Amino acid sequence: MTAFEVNFDGLIGPSHNYGGLSDGNLASANHAGAVSNPREAALQGLEKMRKMVAVGLVQGVLPPLPRPNFDFLVSAGFSGTDAQIIESAARQAPHLLKAAYSASNMWTANAATVSPSADTKDGRLHFTTANLSTMLHRSIEHPDTTATLISLFDNEDRFAVHSALPMHPDFADEGAANHVRLCAEHGDPGVELFVFGRLAGENATGFPARQSRLASESIMRSHGLDPDRTVLARQSVAAINAGAFHNDVVCVGALDTLFFHELAFEDTDGVLDSIRKSAHGLFDLKSVMVPNVDVPIEDAIRSYLFNSQLLQMPGEDRLVLVAPTETQEMDSTRLFCEKMISGNAPIGRVEYVDVRQSMHNGGGPACLRLRVVMTETEIDACHQGVLLDEQAIDELQDVVRATYRDRLAPSDLADPKFADECRTAREQILAVLDLESLA
Repeated sequence: MTAFEVNFDGLIGPSHNYGGLSDGNLASANHAGAVSNPREAALQGLEKMRKMVAVGLVQGVLPPLPRPNFDFLVSAGFSGTDAQIIESAARQAPHLLKAAYSASNMWTANAATVSPSADTKDGRLHFTTANLSTMLHRSIEHPDTTATLISLFDNEDRFAVHSALPMHPDFADEGAANHVRLCAEHGDPGVELFVFGRLAGENATGFPARQSRLASESIMRSHGLDPDRTVLARQSVAAINAGAFHNDVVCVGALDTLFFHELAFEDTDGVLDSIRKSAHGLFDLKSVMVPNVDVPIEDAIRSYLFNSQLLQMPGEDRLVLVAPTETQEMDSTRLFCEKMISGNAPIGRVEYVDVRQSMHNGGGPACLRLRVVMTETEIDACHQGVLLDEQAIDELQDVVRATYRDRLAPSDLADPKFADECRTAREQILAVLDLESLA
């Protein structure tokens, strides 16, 4: 069956700031307290989406979540008017206010895990919202994310939207950032690779391993996946402690190609053998491993070489890697890419994009999108307002230019007037996307 990979990018919200909230995310830590530019961030993201629309890909968008999250602040014991809640939180618990204002839902690779209808037992497209339980500021996202997904995919004959897994460390789930689907063509049955960092109940030193094996297993069951067409792989401890807080910092795949760093997995040979076995009769795996001697793991993480979109572009025989400009600016990653595309690798071109505002908070092009493989019927059945064309992108950019600040310091979050600005901006965005019901 003909199907397309639709990228649903998160529109960066007006509260985009450098709060330094994410333990194990080196970019986030290095830029903590810096002044951000929400307007520039959102415009950069929309320009990346425009590039995808221009080449003929189906491009979707997810709106920002409501910020600040007043329900979260009330649950933390703050009360009164909105202004009083903000003023009290800023004075008594500024770290909670930063969490309430976090714009981290812009990285929609963490929004959910997605299994296309070609892979599922009931023939429906399945979503499981990620609980993101490891990080406080991200753990508050899932109720609103689930509501958004239900609004976009409100057809139970075609779609199944599952709520987040239990909010317990044993079920820690980070969504599609630890999930790769491989196939011959998007509409064909494929192999789903789930990457985990720890077992349930397992303690580890160093940076937190955010994905549990139990979470991945639970999603495999609820999505009705064929056990013979799924692979569980353990992420390398060395990669996690080097700053690869998600697998998509060291690995990306598309169609029959897996592009990954030598240190991505604890047992690389075992993972590749398992994929080949699961893919038997479906496709022949093409693996592109980047040796640590060519691109040290530290360079891979700083440049976000692997946190790139790997896409099948119309009219091109080989895959295209949409990478951040930081990959081009670093010698080791640029030279590797030049060598790779000059040969016979399945990746034939690298397109560099500027998403520097997102990168400073630890999110590259791959973080900003949720990949959803959809048939033509499923595309027609989803909410049409979030499928972008040039006009919709223009309208969203107009809203951003009119309502977003071009300078935001963490201390600005204490201003109650900023909450009103965020509300106004989001309401106007929802109007463009015909999603006023989410206001």
